[in-house]
Amino acid sequence: MLLESRVMAMVLAGGQGTRLGPLTAACAKPAVPFLYGVRLIDFALANLANSGVRDICVVAQYQPASLVEHLDRVWTPWADREGVSLSVVLPRVGGDARPFSGTADAVRQNMHLIEARGAGLVAVFAADHVYRMDVRQMVAFHARCGADVSIAALPVPIRSASALGVIAADEEGRIRDFQEKPARPAAMPGNPSHAFASMGNYLFRREALDGLLAECDPDRDTDFGHHLLPRAVAGRRVFAYDFSTNRVPGLGLHEEHGYWRDVGTVAALRAARRDACGPRPRIDLANPRWPLSPLVPGTAGGLLPRPTAAARHSVSQEA
Repeated sequence: MLLESRVMAMVLAGGQGTRLGPLTAACAKPAVPFLYGVRLIDFALANLANSGVRDICVVAQYQPASLVEHLDRVWTPWADREGVSLSVVLPRVGGDARPFSGTADAVRQNMHLIEARGAGLVAVFAADHVYRMDVRQMVAFHARCGADVSIAALPVPIRSASALGVIAADEEGRIRDFQEKPARPAAMPGNPSHAFASMGNYLFRREALDGLLAECDPDRDTDFGHHLLPRAVAGRRVFAYDFSTNRVPGLGLHEEHGYWRDVGTVAALRAARRDACGPRPRIDLANPRWPLSPLVPGTAGGLLPRPTAAARHSVSQEA
């Protein structure tokens, strides 16, 4: 089953990725290589594509040439063949134009694209995380809850939660508090070693997104986590979608359900690469029922090939 055409995705791919050090000196963070020809942005794009999203806008800014080249080489041929609208948006130049100053500002400056397409639901997804997700299941949850905003979330070790948005939700999943990168993350009830954290993937009813952006100061309220989401929690129906319940086809018995990693540092990127290697990887990149790239050069049928046994035991040395 495909999603309705009223769902539009805004993939936020403009961050500098300074904690990835030399890897992002001349390369957009979402274009950083992962393994076997896959780039970081391929995870978000593949999840949207495999879920049937037909309208995808990649919002870029920092070192965009590397990202645009990858999209043109790998994803544009697929989009042309499948009749999918895939576009890259950069900050405008000239006149009173200005760079994107945050995630919310990047969407605010491109709301005209959402309105022109008549999207009823807007999926705002990060471009630089490692995971598999059937977006249709999050859309169904959003509809069941009658939500204005849904935030994909999962338990994470509390020691790493201060780098993420931390959520407090009631038994029905309605979010009562949202704190972006708190110094002292609140533990989950009954689970003091973990916090309930945002994955940086949001689903908005378009009218709710319009309203939130209109209520905010465009010069100060520039970020979803720090500004828009706390405001949304205070006045709208905001729900946490439990990513651990999401299932995609083709997963092996050895794989970790609900696998998701924020690879914001070189150490985290190396760890995620190790997770994708070996005879029983925690996330298997070779899943023909949920391919991570439609047109990896040199592969039959455009599907990601299953790596050889030798390759699967090695870890890329690019980091």
